[in-house]
Parts: sequence; C-alpha cells; structure tokens
Amino acid sequence: MKIVFLDVKTIGGDIDLSAYDELGEVVKYSFSSPEEVPARVTDADVIILNKVPVNEQTIGTAKNLKLVCVTATGTNNLDKEYLDSKGIAWRNVAGYSTETVAQHTFAMLLFLLEKLRYYDDYVKEERYVNDVSFTHFAEHFTEIHGKTWGIIGLGAIGRRVAEIARAFGAKVIYCSSSGAPAQEGYEQVDFETLLTQSDIISVHAPLNKHTEGLINSKAFEKMKSSCIFLNLGRGPIVDEQALYNALVRNQIAAAGLDVLCKEPMSADNPLLKLKDSKRLLITPHIAWASVEARTHLMEIIHGQVKDFFA
Repeated sequence: MKIVFLDVKTIGGDIDLSAYDELGEVVKYSFSSPEEVPARVTDADVIILNKVPVNEQTIGTAKNLKLVCVTATGTNNLDKEYLDSKGIAWRNVAGYSTETVAQHTFAMLLFLLEKLRYYDDYVKEERYVNDVSFTHFAEHFTEIHGKTWGIIGLGAIGRRVAEIARAFGAKVIYCSSSGAPAQEGYEQVDFETLLTQSDIISVHAPLNKHTEGLINSKAFEKMKSSCIFLNLGRGPIVDEQALYNALVRNQIAAAGLDVLCKEPMSADNPLLKLKDSKRLLITPHIAWASVEARTHLMEIIHGQVKDFFA
C-alpha cells in the first residue's frame, strides 16, 4: 500500500506519524498545489489531506486510489460525486477537537472581557511601579455570571461551550440556522431574539447555505452595544466589512475570531486596520490545534486506513 500525505504541514511538524509506516510506503509533501497533485497521486492507494481540492482535475491520474482521508470535519474540498463514480471511498473526522475549541472560545472571551492585553502592558511598561493605588481602575471588566450567552450552532462544540458557560453562571440560549427542532435541555430562540438578548454570542456552526453571510450588517445592528461576538465556526459566516463597521461605530463592544473568509489572511482585509486588542482579537485558525487534538485526529485517521483495508 502507498499512502501519500499531500499537505502534511497542515497537521504540524510536532505530531508523530511513524505509526503510518507500519501500514505501507509513506510519502509526505509539505504542501501541494492543485497543479502538483496529479503527478503525486498517480500510484497512491490512500491520500491524506486537509485543504487540497479533490476532483477529476487533481486526482484523475490516480489509477490505484481507493481511499481519501480528510484531516478535518469539513469536506467542502471533495467532489463526492466524482469519488462515488470512481468507487473511491472517503473519510473525515468529527469530534476530535471539541475540548480544545471550547477551551479556545473561553480563552478569547476572557482576553477580551477582562482587557488582559491592557493590564499586561500596564505592568510590563512599569506603569504599576510606584503607582498610588494597589488596584488600577482605568479599564473595567464584568462577570460572565448573570449574562446571556447566545450560541449559533449547537453541535458537539456548541453544547460543550454551553456546559462551561452555565458553570460560569451564564444563561444559555441558542438558535438553529437550519431550522432544526429544539434540543432537549437547551433554550432555543429565533435568530433575532438571540441577537437582541445576548451579552455574548459565539458561532460554532458549519458553513452552508443557511450560515454563509449570516452575520451581516443587519445582524450587528441588532446586537447590544456591550456584546462580545466570537466566531469559531467558519470565516464566511461573518461579513468582515460589516464587522469592521460595527466595531468602529461601537455597535458591539468587541469581537474575537479564529476563522476568516480567506486564510491565510488577505492584505486587504478591513480588520487589519483595527489594532486595539481590547476591541478585536484574531487568532490564525488555531482553536482546533492543541497537541492532544491533533494527535487524536491522526490516530483516528490511522485507524480508518487500517480498518478500511482490513
């Protein structure tokens, strides 16, 4: 068996992949452009990838290909009709990053809510040295306790965030963009109610026809001016120009993003103009990427390949 990793660097160089050597010949490419893929998959039995597009143009040369494994939950890059027509199986992985994305959600929230960048700078710039008071009150923060937390996308990650938010003492509400029936134990509201009532809003939804562009200028206009908005779903769910406008117009208090419409970030992204870390925090799509989550991810895929050929 020949296993080809087409963009192994998207997993990180610190994850041990030696177990795959037990399954057969392994070839690893750091990254692969669509133009490079055809030559690299010609004799592959298995290809493992994250972002590489898989379609007739990229894998039409693959004569032995039996299995495509995506190192992610989303499979928008797969032409599934083409794969089915060729009898090529595909696998993705769900549930491997629930804990780490939930953790990152709260890391982002607490950074913004408690103005941590400001206080850290205040001390490191030695402004606290010989200050007149033992407590510095120039910036203010409030508690999660008693706030209303609105969740868009109540899958495994959304439910875990809800559980932790409740532990902090927040009231949790959620809406389903697809119109799915209410989940037992959670308060479902309509989209407008979530926007107008929530003190904190976090997005954990997939990108689809129901969610693309969901958070636009009209949505920001309905949010509280004190609202902290977090997107840990997919970038195109949010209109980034509308978010920029909402922040500069003080329509919302702050925003935290781990995902963007274009990744890596484009030079003309309007959010680059906002340098105030009390208002905007952007992390480079790392919420999923704890060492434990990436290790678990690759263990699952190893099992998928082994089971498929067993």
